[in-house]
Amino acid sequence: MNSTPRITLSAAAFTLICFFLPWMQVSCMGMRDSVSGLDLARSGDRTLWLLPVFMAVVLLTGVVRFIWERLPFLFALTSIVSGGLSAYLMYRERLTSGQSSGLIAAQMTPWFWLGLVAAAAVAAAGLMFYVRRSRSP
Repeated sequence: MNSTPRITLSAAAFTLICFFLPWMQVSCMGMRDSVSGLDLARSGDRTLWLLPVFMAVVLLTGVVRFIWERLPFLFALTSIVSGGLSAYLMYRERLTSGQSSGLIAAQMTPWFWLGLVAAAAVAAAGLMFYVRRSRSP
């Protein structure tokens, strides 16, 4: 049995969990606060709401076994597009929010980086799934 659907689903679930964990830690004169992806989606970039939607779609198409057995291109396409766009949205958020000035220091947390890697893994696993399914008879 091909294990790439499990890898894809695990990475999508992990990305979804990381969306609710602290992404950014802000410190100013000894005081610290952290902000999750959910907080950033509420207050700033509204397109970040697409990230949990994309991961939920991947999970939904992966849980319905009929889709990835009978229509592997649909599961692969969903995984590649959703993972790639989620990774792009997260990286774009890092570029816009990860700025730090002299007084206020902002840095991305390991949860952000793990979520970014997991989102890229969703796209890569979706591509591997498609390549393996298209070769097999």
